[in-house]
Order: sequence, then structure tokens, then C-alpha cells
Amino acid sequence: MSLLRRKTIHAQPPEQQLARTLSWPHLVALGVGAIVGTGILTLIGVGADRAGPAVILAFVVAGAICACAALCYAEMATMIPASGSAYTYSYATLGEVIAWVVGWSLILEYSLVVSTVAVGWSGYAVGFLKGLGVTVPAALANGPGLGGVVNLPAVAIIALVAGLLMLGTRESARVNTVLVLIKIVTLALFVGVALPHFDAANLHPFTPYGFGSPTGAGGVKYGVMGAAAIIFFAFYGFDAISTAAEEAKNPERDLAIGIVGSMLACTAIYMIVATAAVGALSYMRFGSSPEPLALILRELGQPKVATVIAAAAAVALPTVLLAFLYGQSRIFLVMARDGFLPQALAKVSKRGVPARITAMTAVFVAVIAGLAPLDVIASLANAGTLCAFVAVAACVLVSRRRDPDARRPFRTPFAFVVAPLAILGCLYLFTSLQVRTQVAFLGWNALGLLVYFLYARSRAEIARA
Repeated sequence: MSLLRRKTIHAQPPEQQLARTLSWPHLVALGVGAIVGTGILTLIGVGADRAGPAVILAFVVAGAICACAALCYAEMATMIPASGSAYTYSYATLGEVIAWVVGWSLILEYSLVVSTVAVGWSGYAVGFLKGLGVTVPAALANGPGLGGVVNLPAVAIIALVAGLLMLGTRESARVNTVLVLIKIVTLALFVGVALPHFDAANLHPFTPYGFGSPTGAGGVKYGVMGAAAIIFFAFYGFDAISTAAEEAKNPERDLAIGIVGSMLACTAIYMIVATAAVGALSYMRFGSSPEPLALILRELGQPKVATVIAAAAAVALPTVLLAFLYGQSRIFLVMARDGFLPQALAKVSKRGVPARITAMTAVFVAVIAGLAPLDVIASLANAGTLCAFVAVAACVLVSRRRDPDARRPFRTPFAFVVAPLAILGCLYLFTSLQVRTQVAFLGWNALGLLVYFLYARSRAEIARA
């Protein structure tokens, strides 16, 4: 039964208390900054390639599943206003071993997202510098998997963002808000230019590959659900808001507004951008492009606007790094408090930020970004997120049954409908991922359980003593 022992949430000692400096606008900006990133800039092309014009419907499906999960997150975050996100909720509601699996999956999600985005930003930066006459040697612009030695720009941007986070949460939140506004203005510019070229003929046939997820060459999943499983990457990030529970000024109000508000805003943004994209140009002409929005604008005779959007995307991309590096450092912080990591890492600086754990997290993801090949393994981030979403929805159901009279500042509407829909939707999206991704995810968690039984479980025992 010790495997299912539950954690009691209590106040932290002064040396581990985080500074409460964030209000709900900061949290909405944090969520939008995490969600609106490489996903809408690149995955709309991948989604269109796999679903045709029905990529619009794929955004609806992925958004609906994420909305159900977001409502569950809002309830658990306001009910348990502590850092750690799905890991903390699982530990307090479902038990230790399940919490460990969720935390281990979150490590996978956040590490791969931060590393992948850093490598993507490196490509933009190297190209931008080349345009200015500054050439970065290939050995320092690529990891060993691509014939180089280390991806130095990727390591540098992670160090810069980590330094900003260590400077202070309020300061980094202000910078994040400015960069988020740049991204929103950039997407609005795209819509403003593309929407007047809308042609209904580009929407036919609307579902060339059907609604399900038929398998094509190389194990690629097509159809609306196959596209939704990939587009799902473009939606998650709101879970990073729940890691800010101990730094919100009024967590019972601010967390719910931040989580639900950012999801609603991003769903609306995605729907408008997707409609403008597939309506302005046939999906067959931009579906395989790594920069679909810029390609659409060039095809419409707007190369200067395309350049502006590409430049703005590169400038604003670090908001994704900031949100996920922030979230991962807070999850590591809570795991250190619980004894799964050295507890000395849980100490906060005079500014009220976990400087030690942020530095450790930055080193961890910088090694991955600088050295590891991320082309195939990056899709594992989706699997880790799906695991966390299922766990949080299950926490809502278990908590409602076990303690129906507990105080819930935010209550998930129709919880016994919304939470099961989140679980079933996430499980269906998991089956729509490629088989090798599913196998790799199960292998990662088998390794995690081995670490738990050989190392982490005994450390948790010592921390409890």
C-alpha cells in the first residue's frame, strides 16, 4: 500500500517559499506564450498535409480535448494551489507511484519541448546571422546527429532564458508579455493579408482522407484524427500555468482565469489562422512546407510580409522556452522537496525564485539540445502530455467521489462528463500516434519505474521521516 500513499499539501518552510508576484494577466500571457509557438507556425502545414482542408476540424477536435483537460486542470489547480502541476495533483489524490509516472512523463514532455524549440530557434538565428554576413561554423550550429560537435546557439538561448528566470519571476513575466503581444500582432498581420484571398474552392474536397486515422506509408497517420494527434502539440502549454500556483497573488482566482482564458484565446486564434490559411491557398501547395504561413504569403505576392512574419516568429519564439523551462524547473523543485531529487535544490534565492533548480534544469535541457538528435524522439512530448492530462482528469473524478464536500474555488462544469471525455479523447489521440512513438513512451516509463524502485522510493521514505 506504500506505493499508493498520498501526499499531504502543507505550507513550505521560509527557505523554500516562492515569491507571489504573478496576477492573472501574467498567467494568461504565460499560457498564450507557451501554446502559440512553433505549433501554429509549422504544424498547420503538417496537419493540412494529413487532413486536407479538414485541418480546421482537426484543430476543433484537438482544442475540444484540450479544453476538457484545461477545465480539469483549473479545478485541481485552485483546489490544490501548490507547484508541481499534474505531478502534485496525482501525489495528493492517486498515490505515489502514479505521481512518479506522471512526473517522469512531464520530465519527458518539458525537456523535449524546450530542447526541440531551442534547436528550431537556432536554425532561425543561424540563418539570420548569415544574412548579416556572420557565418556560424557548421560544427557549432549542429549536434553530433547532424554532423556537428554542439549546437551552440541552442545552448546559448537556453542559458539566456534561464538567466532571465533566475533574475526574477515578475521580470521574466513582463518580458514574456511583450513577446506574446508581438506573436499575436504577427498572426493578426497574416490573417489580415490572407483572408481577403479566401476562395471556397480551396476547401474541396474537405476531408480527402476521411475522419479517422488511416495509416499511410511509413506508419504515418492521416485523416482528421491523425492530424489532430499531431496538431495536439500546438495546444498544450496551458499546464505550465498550473506550475505557477505558489507564485500567483490570488491562486484561487488567477489560476482558473489563466488556464481557461489562455485556452479560449488560443483556440480562437488557431481557428482564425487555419481558416485564413486553407482558404487562401490549396493545402496541396503548402502542406509539406516547414514554413507554411510564410509560403502562403509569398504565393500571394507578399514576400516582404512573409519576411516580417518569419523575423517576428524568431524573436518571439523564446516565450515557449520561457514557459516550459519555467514549468519544468517548478516540477523539479517539488520533486526535490519530496525527496526524489536532492533537497538542497529546493532552496530559493533572495529574489524568491528557485535559482539552483533552474540552473540544473537549464544544464539538463541544454545538453539535450546541444548534443542529442531530436528528429524522431520529439514526438514523444505528445505522449508525455497525454499521460499528464489523463491523470489530472482522473484526479477530478477520484476527488469528487472521495471528498465531495471539499472546497473547490473552481468547479469543472459537468465534471462526470467533461473528465471522462478528456480521458477518452487523450487515449484516442495516443492510439493515433505512430507505433514507434507509443513503444518508445512505454519504454521510457519502464525505465522510470526502474529508477523509482531502485532509487527514488527510498529517498521519498527518508524525506518523510
